[in-house]
Amino acid sequence: MNMLARFRPWMDARAPGLDRMARKHLTEYYAPKNFNFWYYFGTCNLVVLANQIVTGIFLAMNYTPTAEGAFDSVEYIMRDVEWGWLIRYMHSTGASLFFVAVFLHMTRGLMYGSYKKPRELVWILGMLVFAVLMAEAFLGYVLPWGNMSFWGAKVIISLFGTIPVIGNALVEWIMGDYLPATATLNRFFALHVIALPLALLLLVVLHILALHEVGSNNPDGVEIKKGPRGNHWDAGAPADGIPFHPYYTVHDIFAALFFITVAAFIVFFTPTMGGWFLERDNFVPANYLATPSHIKPVWYFTPFYAVLRMIPSFSGTAVWGVLAMFGSIALLFLLPWIDRGKVRSVRFRGTGFRVALGVFVLSFVGLGLVGSGVSADVIQTVFPGVDVTAWENLFGRLMVGGYFGYFVFLWVYTGLGLESTRPVPQRVSGH
Repeated sequence: MNMLARFRPWMDARAPGLDRMARKHLTEYYAPKNFNFWYYFGTCNLVVLANQIVTGIFLAMNYTPTAEGAFDSVEYIMRDVEWGWLIRYMHSTGASLFFVAVFLHMTRGLMYGSYKKPRELVWILGMLVFAVLMAEAFLGYVLPWGNMSFWGAKVIISLFGTIPVIGNALVEWIMGDYLPATATLNRFFALHVIALPLALLLLVVLHILALHEVGSNNPDGVEIKKGPRGNHWDAGAPADGIPFHPYYTVHDIFAALFFITVAAFIVFFTPTMGGWFLERDNFVPANYLATPSHIKPVWYFTPFYAVLRMIPSFSGTAVWGVLAMFGSIALLFLLPWIDRGKVRSVRFRGTGFRVALGVFVLSFVGLGLVGSGVSADVIQTVFPGVDVTAWENLFGRLMVGGYFGYFVFLWVYTGLGLESTRPVPQRVSGH
């Protein structure tokens, strides 16, 4: 303790900005006093991000980014590197848990209107984090160079071939070859371990800084009131806020420990999650002569892949499906301007909004079932002998309609003033 007491003034004299920054974002950052369960997932995202960076560094030390050596180097990590199997499973499980936490974090934003004024920039930065994370996950999915990695890379990169005039040249430029090969792995490896992690870290920092400039939203969707609380030690604090540290840091540590416990259970007992986190075809070396029976992405890409699949091709081109797939992500960026309602939280919004949000979430889950092939399996099991493709297409297109219909409905419902909201409280509720 004496050493720490002497070190702090020494550091403050040489880097006074660090202490001011810590106070601004921890002890003097006042968050609403009514955070609930949904606010844990931001911390969980930071925990997984740290895990991915640390485990990724150790994996990169033993990985060979060539078509001849990639799969064997992963097997070497799993079988011969001390604790290599644990590091690899921590990384692969972390990728899936990252998306679990991100999807739940985004759901909270949709429920409580965290994208509304004055937090539009916070939302956009968060969506940029999501977009970079998807790119990072796709590149990482290709690197083990299993058979599904190879064919997944070929299918996804080939989508750029639908771009008029430059499509085919762009595909060859991305792959560096006519098929995914060593050149593809080299550039994907460089992007996965250097460029995109740096971009991701920068965006996460900007996301947090932007949030702390405007303050956190809360389940009631109202701003915490300014003015003194009357206590001698925080006379200038907001009336409905409490210091983030130590109050919420204690809560976040508890959430992080629980999250780590769940992750450890998965890593040690079911790291592949029955083929959802690590597919069986990816334990077979890449083979351009052996196509997997069902080419499908890992689970967190399946909703967007289903949008691509469910849009029919016109004039022999899949360009409309590709546009719809990217459009399904772009619409999330535009949500602050699509939703023109005055009330933020689902607690006080109209029945139409709550029903539409429920349909949107169910549609997203349904698209995931279509993209992963689960819906086809269920149809075949429950209704043997029916045309599975026709029924799956019907279900999938209903889900696509529910997904895109949410944004159309929201634009009309809020733009024309059709929403009948409940009275919003003047101050935030209790804990």
